[in-house]
Amino acid sequence: MELSLDISRSAMLQYLQDRNWMEPYEEVLRLEKPGEGNMNVVVRVVGDTRNLILKQSRAFVNKYPQIAAPIERIGVERRFYALAASLPELRKYLPWVVGFDAKNHLMVLEDLGKGADYTFVYKKDEQMTAEELTAAVDFLKVLHEQKFDSETVNTFPGNLALRKLNHEHLFVYPYMEDNGFDLDTIQPGLQALAMTYKTDSVLKRKVSALGEIYLASGNALLHGDYYPGSWLRVNAGFKVIDPEFCFFGPAEYDLGVMLAHLHMAQQPEADIEKAMAQYGGSINAEFVGQIEGMEILRRIIGLAQLPLELTLEEKEELLKLAAKKITSNA
Repeated sequence: MELSLDISRSAMLQYLQDRNWMEPYEEVLRLEKPGEGNMNVVVRVVGDTRNLILKQSRAFVNKYPQIAAPIERIGVERRFYALAASLPELRKYLPWVVGFDAKNHLMVLEDLGKGADYTFVYKKDEQMTAEELTAAVDFLKVLHEQKFDSETVNTFPGNLALRKLNHEHLFVYPYMEDNGFDLDTIQPGLQALAMTYKTDSVLKRKVSALGEIYLASGNALLHGDYYPGSWLRVNAGFKVIDPEFCFFGPAEYDLGVMLAHLHMAQQPEADIEKAMAQYGGSINAEFVGQIEGMEILRRIIGLAQLPLELTLEEKEELLKLAAKKITSNA
């Protein structure tokens, strides 16, 4: 990797024009940080005629530089955009890929506009509108229903290196009795509460089995991290970003993750039931529930914390529900 995104405005303009990603008459007015990039470095290029988003993967997690990560993940994300954006029903939800620099592990995307991700829904008394929730489910339903030919499925990157990294934080790290992360720094009393689940051998066995399924493959194209942080609210409506964890796997995975976050955000139960009905299709409801439970547990007692405005008692109720969903057939 030769190019780093912490370059000057003039150097950025030269870089983009040399690759015909900006026209000779265009100017770069300023460079901005569009938001907190968890996995990658992200820069907004504000131009005099349009804006661009530059996203670069490095050999570590941007938010946690001490954690190594496969640098080729940006190329997998680009493949997802190419495949999903070829479908008119999905194109309206996604940013357009302007260019890709494999040497520098960098992708250039259209800027969807100023807005915010949907992590605001974790705040008390905040909800998605009915239209927004319908759009979120519609994207997932259309994505999962696509029937790709065997060559497309077989040649799509397995993204296994990134999935193995994610696997640790989904299925292993939260259940370690001493992982070096004191949950009381998040909320007093949470560490003791978490020990109930860290020492539950039946739960941990079931979670381990779910992890093996996650590392296998399936027939549906998955976003891989379908939660409010990957959704954008902009003037043009509901949008979807950051499919870097994508792979061909079981549709129940994306669906379970989404439902987990709707529950953690305390969205009305009637709205969640409506979302399930809208998704429809032939799915394994028990498996969806297990993934939902896994995601709730790992978000509350794992490293990837959310800005949840929940009391310790509310978290305890969610954790009990999550464990029950996972172990109901134990």
